[in-house]
Amino acid sequence: MTEKLIRDALILWATIDPIGTLAVFVAVTSKLDAAQRRRAALKAILYASAILIGSIVIGQVLLSSMGIRLISFQVAGGIILFIFGLQMIFGTGAAGGTPAKEPGHDVAVFPLAIPSIATPGAILA
Repeated sequence: MTEKLIRDALILWATIDPIGTLAVFVAVTSKLDAAQRRRAALKAILYASAILIGSIVIGQVLLSSMGIRLISFQVAGGIILFIFGLQMIFGTGAAGGTPAKEPGHDVAVFPLAIPSIATPGAILA
């Protein structure tokens, strides 16, 4: 039991990639003061925790109720990641740049909680 818990925690730790998430956090909160950074970090952790716990509780039930097997979901996700990778390599798609700040946009939700902390791999783990 303890062995499985440790193994699962290590898998989750590897899929969340805290070092990579730290780099994203520093980049998106560079213009915030210390209190706003703390608030953004706490909100991101709470949102990501809710997403991960929600996927644990209802994920398999939701997939099976829609008739989707887990392997089908994984293959579809792999194809989507492959297409995104090709777009990054060949430079197709929208031009880079900083989008204008939208009302209601919260950096704690995107890009911190999703996809930096609650990564697709962490949701599937």
